[in-house]
Amino acid sequence: MRLEIITPDRKVFEGEVSSAIFPGADGQFEVLNNHAPLISALQAGEVRLTSAAGRESFQVTGGVVEVLRNNVVVLAESVLA
Repeated sequence: MRLEIITPDRKVFEGEVSSAIFPGADGQFEVLNNHAPLISALQAGEVRLTSAAGRESFQVTGGVVEVLRNNVVVLAESVLA
């Protein structure tokens, strides 16, 4: 599935991933290929990705994630370095 992590000032990540784990406002959840459509608020925490290149993680301060037809878009308030 295709994943983008975007902040108000830059695109932090764009690429193909096999799974992504998010810090949802109501608890952590995982998104895999062919996941049902969803929109969820994110709390501050770690977004963890698994791709062909390996595992990556990003610390977000909050935001929103949308999952639709194997496209995942994270609109993050900010991503901490």
